Amino acid sequence: MLKALLISAILLFTSLVTAQDNSAFKEVLEIAYYDSTYTDEYITSRCKLDIRYPENTKDFNTVVWFHGGGLNSYDKYFPDSLLNHNLCIVSVNYRLSPKVNAPAYIEDAAAAVAWVFNNIKTYGGNPNKIYVAGHSAGGYLAKMIGLDKQWLQNFKIDADNIAGLISLSGQTITHSTIRKERGIPWSKVIVDEYAPLYHVRKNAPPLLLITGDREVDLEGRYEENLYLKRLMTTAGHTETQLMEIQGFGHIEMHDPGLQLLLKEMDRINKKVGRNSKE
Repeated sequence: MLKALLISAILLFTSLVTAQDNSAFKEVLEIAYYDSTYTDEYITSRCKLDIRYPENTKDFNTVVWFHGGGLNSYDKYFPDSLLNHNLCIVSVNYRLSPKVNAPAYIEDAAAAVAWVFNNIKTYGGNPNKIYVAGHSAGGYLAKMIGLDKQWLQNFKIDADNIAGLISLSGQTITHSTIRKERGIPWSKVIVDEYAPLYHVRKNAPPLLLITGDREVDLEGRYEENLYLKRLMTTAGHTETQLMEIQGFGHIEMHDPGLQLLLKEMDRINKKVGRNSKE
């Protein structure tokens, strides 16, 4: 089964790369997603997003993408594997530890997604086709704001309106950086309000959990995502999936994971009767 999944992902990757779209794309960079009432210097310098969208298409899919880096490093980017598809990518920077502590980066993730809901029509997008995704720490943030509704509610957005949540090897327990901020050893696992596992609920958006090979991804990453899947299913959520990409580690699973993201968007759009525009 897992071998078949890997083969399917590779075949999908090959077909999608060769089927490039000829649409013209426009990029708008360094957009502040907090309004001018936020005067904190770190917010004004860090809390920005880049948007890349097809100029000649309307009603397109949008992927809000959160980068990885352990909540303490790295920068926004447009994933290469998504560039040849007729969709919008919104790539987000958020504040980083140790300059800030939890929940600052979760608040930023919610603020960025709220900005997309409020503004995507301006660029031709459909607010009903907003997908929230990320790799590693970015996958953790996607799950947090999609499962714990309070973060988007602070910006008057209902998390249930997210079309789909896709996490590439993201933590489901309380994030290791948050534990470090509290002086808790890396080896001590906790599940509290900063854990996606704490916010299991029946009516969440469709949730796709992707990990690398359980033997070569980060320790316990597959197992904690499996636990989240089990609890979501037990709670009555009917659209939680877990996919393990055999033979790929934490970093290497990034690109094949993005191919599964594309396939998931197409599945959801077809299920609800929307044209994917892909």
